[in-house]
Amino acid sequence: MNLKKYLVLFAVMCFGSVGDALLKRGMNDFGPVDLHHPFHVVTALANPWVLVGIACLIAFFSSYLTALSWADLSYVLPATALGYVLVTILGKTFLHENVSPARWVGVLLISCGVGWVTRGPALTAPQPQEGRIAREEQHEIA
Repeated sequence: MNLKKYLVLFAVMCFGSVGDALLKRGMNDFGPVDLHHPFHVVTALANPWVLVGIACLIAFFSSYLTALSWADLSYVLPATALGYVLVTILGKTFLHENVSPARWVGVLLISCGVGWVTRGPALTAPQPQEGRIAREEQHEIA
């Protein structure tokens, strides 16, 4: 895989993680959303943290679509799962969340899994559908 593809995967990971952390920061400022007044959450868009978080998530979605255009979903999603590590670090440092040892072990397991998945091919050859092939062969015979 070339450098551009790694940069796209890195962008997916970073924009998603940072966007989520910024949304959380903005919603901490905003406070709880009452389920009886769900449209009240629209006023959260006035919070700059929320706006920048949304911009990051738009960039995440764009880079995610780019990655899906050249690689299997079963490759892209695990390969960008290091974003969970980044989210945990951002939660601990930026949002001052308490991260338990069990969560850190989970982050370590995710990191190991990411390394394992990214060693394989990004795009696998499609498997022929036997039913479709049989119908096409019958059509050619007739």
